[in-house]
Amino acid sequence: MKIRKNDNVIVIVGKDKGKTGTVRYAYPHKKRLVVEGINMMKRHTKPRTATDPGGVIHREASIEISNVRLVCSKCNKPTSVGYRPLKKGGKVRFCKHCDEVVD
Repeated sequence: MKIRKNDNVIVIVGKDKGKTGTVRYAYPHKKRLVVEGINMMKRHTKPRTATDPGGVIHREASIEISNVRLVCSKCNKPTSVGYRPLKKGGKVRFCKHCDEVVD
């Protein structure tokens, strides 16, 4: 998965199109992300204890990874991500617009 936790992303499809946020959780096996402030849902909870009142809680729901794009920190554009091998082994992500390293 080319998008990771703490990356800045922009939503390109859906009700939150154009909004940006930081990835809070990434679920690679499901190909889904939880982005801060995006895809808000209401969760109705029952009171569990005497001190917990219950009620309606607003929280983020997961979003499909294909509906977001990474925002490059150098050029501030939504971009595709590529991988480039390093000379001493391993690989690094790079922006396909400005050809700069993202990590």
